[in-house]
Amino acid sequence: MASDSSEDELDNWVFYRDREEWRDVTPIEQDDGPFPVVAIAYTDKFKDVYDYFRAILKLEEKSERALELTGDAVHLNPANYTVWYYRRLLLQTLSKDLKEELDFISTVINQHPKNYQVWYHRKVVVGWLKDPSLELDFSASILDLDAKNYHTWQHRQWVIKEFKLFDDELEYVNKLLADDIRNNSAWNQRYFVITHTTGYTDEVLKREINYLIAVIRDVPNNESAWNYLTGILDKGKASSETELRETVLRWLEDGMDSPYLLSFIIDIYEEDLEKGTAPIGTLTKAQELCKTLATDIDCIRKEYWNYVSRRLGVEYGKKSE
Repeated sequence: MASDSSEDELDNWVFYRDREEWRDVTPIEQDDGPFPVVAIAYTDKFKDVYDYFRAILKLEEKSERALELTGDAVHLNPANYTVWYYRRLLLQTLSKDLKEELDFISTVINQHPKNYQVWYHRKVVVGWLKDPSLELDFSASILDLDAKNYHTWQHRQWVIKEFKLFDDELEYVNKLLADDIRNNSAWNQRYFVITHTTGYTDEVLKREINYLIAVIRDVPNNESAWNYLTGILDKGKASSETELRETVLRWLEDGMDSPYLLSFIIDIYEEDLEKGTAPIGTLTKAQELCKTLATDIDCIRKEYWNYVSRRLGVEYGKKSE
């Protein structure tokens, strides 16, 4: 399939209007109305391809040449939903080899890895094939280039869930986190895998907390790890996890000044206050941490921490007296 990416390719390009096999088709120009506000400066090649695409779309032509035309249209604009939709109709009508289509999709994704339409097209084709054998390796190859590509992760999660491919995924996540412990997408995948397999049983939760303690101790300002920790703890659970509680309070005593640590401890104190199990002085400690965050550690959110301090005072001031 041709693209519009270089002058050499354009030099070798034969316009559809000059192709003998397309002389029976009358191209349809794009209609932007008589007074377009901002006329787009389409290239001659783009106009040529899409004029003929509009023509075969109107004719509802299902042919090999129409399929080839959609390929050229995709390369020129991979975000065009109508082109992909019509291409799927052609693939089914012409009973095309879907393995070959996967090769075509792979080429387009490698050129445009953050394009939603091409990933959706791949999902449909894999669903038709009922064969996910290439998908984990392929998605991993794209994540090697950009470990936080949302569309790739979305596709990978669909494949894993649809075809029950959870077995080795946690190992893959561990590898990604070893490469970049701040990879929020990998933390999200960790939550996805555990939620859909073992779940957060007491045993799994203990294992994850121990893992997180080691991670946070080494990189205390890793927001992704703190978010994951907060996410796996049910409301009221943080204050009841004795080892975790003792660890984070010891970190505070030792001088760790991570804003995420202080925020987490404020949550623990609030849980104690809400349960009515907080010792005298807990509210004061929580408000002192809010002041430290507002004035020294997280000044950009000063107003937020001042608000939290006031809220805690209003909700628990009388209860803690």
